Amino acid sequence: MKKLSVIICLLLLTVGMAEAQIRLGQSRFAIQRPTNILDLDYSKPKKFRIAEIQAVGLSTLDETAIISLAGLRVDDEISVPGDAISSALKKLWAQGIIGDVKILVTKIEGDDIHLLLELTERPRFSRVEFTGINKTQEGELKDKVSIRGRVVRDDVLNNSQRKIKDYFVDKGYLNTDVKVIQERDTTLPNSVKLVFNVDKGSKVRINEIKIHGNDNLPDNKIKKKLKGTKEHARLYIFKDLISRITNTTPKTAKEAIVYRNPVDQDDIQAYINKNFKLNFFNGSKFVRSDYREDKDKVIAFYNSRGYRDASIVSDSIYKYDADRINLDLFVEEGRQYYYRNITFAGNYIYDSEQLQAKLGIFKGDIYNKEKLDKRLNYDPQRGDDVSSLYQDDGYLFFTIDPVEVNIAGDSIDIELRIFEGPQVTVNSVTIEGNERTSDHVVMREIRILPGQKFNRSALVRTIRELSQIGYFNPENIEPDMRPNFEEATVDIVFKLEERPNDQIELSGGWGGLFGFVGTVGLTFNNFSIKNIRDFSKWRPLPVGDGQKLSLRVQANGQSFQNYSMSFTEPWFGGKKPNALSIGFNHSVQRQIDLWNRQNFGADMGSFKITGVNVGLAKRVTWPDDYFQVSNSLQFQVYEFDRYGNFFGLSYNTGTARSVALNTTIARNNIDNPIYPRFGSNITLSGTLTPPYTSMNRSINRESPDEVKYQWLEYHKWMFDASLYTPLFGSNKLVFSARTHLGFVGSYGDRIGIIPLERFVLGGDGMNMMNFALGQEIIGLRGYENQSITPGRDFRGQPNAPIPYGGVVYNKHVMEVRFLVSPNPSATIFLLGFAEAGNNWGNYAEYNPYDLKKSAGFGARIFMPAFGLLGIDWGYGFDEVPSISNPNPGRSGGMFHFTIGQQFR
Repeated sequence: MKKLSVIICLLLLTVGMAEAQIRLGQSRFAIQRPTNILDLDYSKPKKFRIAEIQAVGLSTLDETAIISLAGLRVDDEISVPGDAISSALKKLWAQGIIGDVKILVTKIEGDDIHLLLELTERPRFSRVEFTGINKTQEGELKDKVSIRGRVVRDDVLNNSQRKIKDYFVDKGYLNTDVKVIQERDTTLPNSVKLVFNVDKGSKVRINEIKIHGNDNLPDNKIKKKLKGTKEHARLYIFKDLISRITNTTPKTAKEAIVYRNPVDQDDIQAYINKNFKLNFFNGSKFVRSDYREDKDKVIAFYNSRGYRDASIVSDSIYKYDADRINLDLFVEEGRQYYYRNITFAGNYIYDSEQLQAKLGIFKGDIYNKEKLDKRLNYDPQRGDDVSSLYQDDGYLFFTIDPVEVNIAGDSIDIELRIFEGPQVTVNSVTIEGNERTSDHVVMREIRILPGQKFNRSALVRTIRELSQIGYFNPENIEPDMRPNFEEATVDIVFKLEERPNDQIELSGGWGGLFGFVGTVGLTFNNFSIKNIRDFSKWRPLPVGDGQKLSLRVQANGQSFQNYSMSFTEPWFGGKKPNALSIGFNHSVQRQIDLWNRQNFGADMGSFKITGVNVGLAKRVTWPDDYFQVSNSLQFQVYEFDRYGNFFGLSYNTGTARSVALNTTIARNNIDNPIYPRFGSNITLSGTLTPPYTSMNRSINRESPDEVKYQWLEYHKWMFDASLYTPLFGSNKLVFSARTHLGFVGSYGDRIGIIPLERFVLGGDGMNMMNFALGQEIIGLRGYENQSITPGRDFRGQPNAPIPYGGVVYNKHVMEVRFLVSPNPSATIFLLGFAEAGNNWGNYAEYNPYDLKKSAGFGARIFMPAFGLLGIDWGYGFDEVPSISNPNPGRSGGMFHFTIGQQFR
């Protein structure tokens, strides 16, 4: 048979890859092109049996797998040329992993044909690099553009470019340009390195938003609903306008106000009112997804005002300049509607009058679909709605569907169609995710139990209680409800996310002449005494039983040391939430000679306090079950060694003792201990000692101080109240109002008010150095520590006539808080505050309106290992005169640092 050299089929199908890319895919097998390639006559197709199939040109792919993908098998009968060859080529190209393919004939023996697949593999991506962006952006984009090991194809490249552009568009960079450069990677066979060259350009901000067609609602209220689409904060004004009007060139719009041209001032002010727009807390970047959501919010806002037919008929987005755009919204408001007749259907358990009272919406009210839905199903602000009436009584399957049955003019008739369903019993309650905490610790906080009727309020209360104990992430406490309609039961699974809750306090600094100031504190909030012998429960100490162990050491060299330890068992006895607490503390404060060179560092006197206390707290159910009553007994010994003048005592060496009973009544229903969004915390406490002078009539004002204060006699009362409420329906923006009052008194005039246990006001409210032992420390930001304290000018003076500290104080605080990050590993929020307070040395001078005022801002971060850390900048508006400086001027601005949750 005559041998002719011919290529049976030569099909080159490409997907836009350059010739250079094909060269990158050469085989690692150095196989020369066969020289015995045969030619066949295209005009005379002939049938052959495949005797052999081989593939060359592969570097990473398996030869057998590729031949199998082609659909050709040895012993198959095919026509050459014919459909089998064309089909094989199409199948290989369809895989998207081949850059070039040829099917060649190497031998024909009778009816047997030998085929060779000559292939060029597409290269694969080995790694991705970025230029033009920072490391943070690069790390986030590498997660989004995960193409390592994938075959080089146009769709992969285009998809990666789109993801990068979308990433920056979401950040306000609408003009982002991404170029792709492919470079051969010599470190790996048949591999390509991709370099994305990113040019973000400038952020595209929103210059102005114009609302059209809003005849009934003003622009500013509509724009407030565009929470993610804000106008740009413009701190400028056109120089040419001001220059033309005032013949000056101010740099800012505010500067323009200074120029008091009586003729043109109104023109300037009108222009500024139109163009000078401040927006500090919201960005003005344009994000399409946020814009779509904001348009829905505008319609929802109209609906809440009775405009049920309101719609945005069109909108327009157009360039203002290279970096700014304008938005035009065209609104069709429609008419405002009102409720007329409200009727109930399908209700058998409760009559319509009871349901109407729960609904709280009446004939003539403005039609508000959002409010109607809340009052029917769940109103988190009130917690009292139509659904709660049923679901608190076990009707878990209860549903209510509002139907507009008639619309006449501006009036709407609503029929509320009810399905009550069966009364449901709780079948089982289980917990998941408590890896460190014992089951019984979690179960004792659960208010909804098997065998009881389902109760929604008990379910909500359980979520709050589990948030309050601090062992789990409060943002992720979700009950998994598994109802069974046929059996009228429900299984409840509480899915929990354990978080670290042990804390370490480490702080230190240089106290100038006093030397190094350091604190080491350890708090184990989920301690377990019974697991001390079980070393598998040590993480790093035994955990799981919800007990609290605190150890703390604080020192300022020789000048000051404090040692304290406390232990709390929240369920003493194991059956009821009766918290038993035991504590011990020892503090010593020394006066050090810092001025006499020959006696430098010598101990000039000391003051020591040693105390123990035992307390028992009990939850009560009256007036409601948010109340707690606690009682504690405290014994303290005060030892003076050449130190009495600090407190205004006539002696400086001696001992005083105190036995005091404290009773505290508290009500706490806040939803989250770290970042409360709603609820209140109110505490009233009284501390009383025995009336020793009534038992010993020989003691009076004329008695020596050593006799009068051998046993301290006083009563002290403290009131603290905090209120939290979300602003504008947001779960991130919260308003907090707090008030704190306190006074200390005597049982009569025989000895008067004692010089110890008084109030010290001002500063950060922390006892971080050698100050204020034996006193209540109260913070007031914007003022120096302890600066608002009667008697402070007499510290260290011989025979001081005034005791150090106040007998009555007031403090009031308002804060607006914004949650930045709810992450349980680092909860962060910002705050702005205004507060006022004062401290008086006697009741004759007490004036609740004479307060030292301040304002400022700050930030807090809660980390489980360190607790709550904070920094504040406060500005004190009032002066704090003293004997040494009777005209000091305003306190001014200053920073304050805090550690832990500041109670007062």
